[in-house]
Amino acid sequence: MAACSDSGNDTQPQIPLAVVNEVLPLTNQEYTALRFDGGMVYHNGGVRGLIVVRRSATSYLAFERNCPYRPYDDCARVEIDASRLFLIDKCCNSQFDLQGQIQGGPAPRALRQYSTALSGNLLTITN
Repeated sequence: MAACSDSGNDTQPQIPLAVVNEVLPLTNQEYTALRFDGGMVYHNGGVRGLIVVRRSATSYLAFERNCPYRPYDDCARVEIDASRLFLIDKCCNSQFDLQGQIQGGPAPRALRQYSTALSGNLLTITN
């Protein structure tokens, strides 16, 4: 497959659909980062995984890791940048803020966002 360097086509295919119905027990050790505002974790689910971001004690965001630029390329996977200030697809260098909006690069649209609902210590992510 070609690398994500060719930005000559703005009509990118849509990210494939996947059923998302995940429940994260926020008291589990693997979700420690979600106990603090701005905390982020990876979680299985979606097409290529999820990134979950805590905005506040009652507000969480969940994004598909499949980059919207050339989503069928093997390397089209969004990561949490080492600075933890933004999200990036290192294949095509598309950057997204922590609300999933495009900040740079060839991505034609924001990250796919999934619904979140908090009930006690359980965070449910669905589409």
